[in-house]
This record gives sequence, C-alpha cells and structure tokens, in this order.
Amino acid sequence: MGFTHLELLPVSEHPFDGSWGYQPVGMYAPTSRFGDPTAFRRFVDRCHSEGIGLILDWVPAHFPSDAHGLANFDGTHLYEYADPREGFHQDWNTLIYNFGRTEVRNFLVGNALYWLERYGVDGLRVDAVASMLYRDYSRKAGEWVPNHRGGRENLEAISFLQRMNEVVGVERGQAITLAEESTAFPAVSRPVFAGGLGFHYKWNMGWMHDTLQYMARDPVHRKHHHGEMTFSLVYAFNENFVLPISHDEVVHGKGSLLGKMPGDRWQRFANLRAYLGFMWGHPGKKLLFMGCEFAQEREWNHEHSLDWHLLGDPSHAGVQRLLKDLNHLYQHTPALYQRDFDARGFEWIDHNDADRSVLSFIRRGHDGNALAVVVSNFTPSLQADYRIGVPHAGVYQERVNTDSSHYGGSNVGTAYGALTAEAVPWHGKPFSLRFTLPPLASVIFTWQAG
Repeated sequence: MGFTHLELLPVSEHPFDGSWGYQPVGMYAPTSRFGDPTAFRRFVDRCHSEGIGLILDWVPAHFPSDAHGLANFDGTHLYEYADPREGFHQDWNTLIYNFGRTEVRNFLVGNALYWLERYGVDGLRVDAVASMLYRDYSRKAGEWVPNHRGGRENLEAISFLQRMNEVVGVERGQAITLAEESTAFPAVSRPVFAGGLGFHYKWNMGWMHDTLQYMARDPVHRKHHHGEMTFSLVYAFNENFVLPISHDEVVHGKGSLLGKMPGDRWQRFANLRAYLGFMWGHPGKKLLFMGCEFAQEREWNHEHSLDWHLLGDPSHAGVQRLLKDLNHLYQHTPALYQRDFDARGFEWIDHNDADRSVLSFIRRGHDGNALAVVVSNFTPSLQADYRIGVPHAGVYQERVNTDSSHYGGSNVGTAYGALTAEAVPWHGKPFSLRFTLPPLASVIFTWQAG
C-alpha cells in the first residue's frame, strides 16, 4: 500500500477493553492481550525489517482510579493532584498526574524513553495534550484552580511536556513526537529554546473537523460553505501539521468515513475518493484510521475485526487501489511533501470558485522546476472546458484522477493522460490548462522543466 508508518492505539496495560488503551494502569507494560514484551519487541523489529516506522499513542494526561493502579498509591495522593479541581478529569472519570512533582515527571519522562529505547519504537503521539495545557479544560467557573500567576494554563504540565521533548531529543534524536492538541495553543511544534513545546508535529484537528463537515453536506449546499475547505490554509504553516482522520471520528454514532459521505452509493464513493485526493495534495502529513483505506462501511468497533471481505466489492477495492497510488505518488513527488511546513510550497490557483465548488492549487518542493497541480471538484456536475492558470509552458502529466474506472469512477478526464499548457493567461498566470474536470473528483498533475 505504500504507507510509511503504523500508529498503534496505546499498548500500555489497561483494565478496560472499551478504553482502547487510553486509560492505562501499567505504563511500563505492553498489554498481555497480545503477548509478552518479547513478542512486542519482535513486532517492532518486523515492522522495521519491512521498512515501516512504528508510532505509539502515549497517554501521560491522565490515569484510571482503579485500586491496583497508581491512585492513592501509598495511601496518599502520590502521583495525582490532591485537590480534585486539579486532579480529577470530569470527562473521563480519571486522575491527573501531579506534573509539579519531580518524581512524577521523571516517572513519565522515563516511560517515554522506555518505549523508544527498550523496544526501538520510532515515535510517540501524545494523547489529549489540550487537557494537559489548561487548568479549566472542560470545567465550569469555580471548578478549577488558577496557576500561581492567576491564569488558566497548567504551567507544570507545559514544563513537563517541554522537558519530555528535550530529553527525547537528546537521548533518542531520531525519534519523533506528535501532539494531539485541539486548541490554538501557540508553538506546539516549535523548539523549546524558541518558546515552543518541542513537539515535531501537531495534529490538525481544525482541518479534520472543517473538511469532514463540508464533505457531509449535500453538494448543492457546498458552495455556501466553501471556506470550510480553504480556511486551513490561513494557518497551515503556523505549525508542523499532520492531517489526521482520528479514531474519535469513526465511532459513537459519527459513522465511518464512507458513511459520512452524502448521495447514492456511487456518489458516496466518489465523494470519498475526491476527498482523499484533496487530502493527499493538501500541505501536511497524512494519517488514516484503519479501514478508511478500503472504505469500511460500518463504524469501527473494538470488539470486531475490520470488514476485509468488502475488498471483494469493486468499489471498495477501487478505494484501496487509489490509496496505494496516492501513497506511491506522494513518496515519489517531492513537491507534495518537501515544503509541507513552508508557505513557499503552496500557492492557490483559484480558491474563489465557490459556485462550482472547485478548488485548485500548486505544490512546490525545494526544486523550483518541479511542481504538482491539484484540482478538486466537489459537485457531481462535470465541468467541460474547465480552465486553470499555470506558471509554465510545457506538458502537465496526469498522475492521479480519482474518477478513473480503475478506482470505480466514471473515467472522465484527460483523454491521453497529459495536457499541454496554452499561452492563454488565466488566474494571473501566463499559461493555462483547459480540460474536462470529472464530477466529484480530484485530479493531480505534475510538471517538470525539460
């Protein structure tokens, strides 16, 4: 499939299957559900032998109150804050580590290193960072204690996260850390010496919510909500973003990724393919939840395996083929990844075609003579003789068309797989491409100087 990394839901020992590992009691113990520690080490080694990096979800934000865990460990509030206004998570009925205690900080920093050093894991995605940063997280007035400056920030937790990232950077320099942080807290993925939290990457939760909300709309209404697809570019380069489809978005009545798409069966698959093409063109690293790569129909359920039998259906197999092609195109097209975090790597061609719900943009890598052009049509209307401006003369090779019959589409688009730019100025560019834009589809072209 061409994926470069696997990210696992937490593997630390946890008492309740339904927590999916997000309420761990044994921070230093790989869960016995899947074998012993030696088996986990073999799993990591096998991933590496196949060229796949391994990232673990890691939960230093809270822990369950089970008597056999860390709660009241020695008869006192040893690991957690004593005051429930500081030490109890109302959302999850769990306890919050006392990040101001040196012993607790060392326990957690040591645990981060444990997974990275003892097992050779390649990175940690830190869960629920927003809940750590704010003392008033999900609390009403009077239910939280201000910091010593009178503010809402949890200064001890901020200091802990900075310390953890610094130590990981020194002791395991090749490892990465990622933050699931859902607010506009500044400089999450900036170095500690520059005033940041020190993470390498931050999950872009805003992009995820905005774009999924847009895709769930009937295409006839999308022109009124065009900004849901463009707003992310206002702040896209403030952080080193990952574009995630989170586990939280495909459970608890929210529906699978395919289930969010409107229209009849053909349109639902076409919407999904168009969305994935847009996502792979958009700046930011890509992360899918399991099953999204072949359009799982049911919500994810931790008690059941994925519905692999769906790959016997051409529509589902087509989505899988598309993801494989997108991954390989991504890996072999530097313009799509080299400047993910640099505004010079992105340029709108046209973000104002709301009436036709079409978006077009350019991606550039370090080599200014190589670029990719992405065009997405989010209506079921075929756009004949659609014209977009491009910066250079020459041939633009069609690399992916999500409407290809190979993926289950209607096979509308460029007839010969390539377009030659015309000397017709358009969109402020000296040249332009004219082509048939497929319905509910994303098309990616590449150009290379001769």
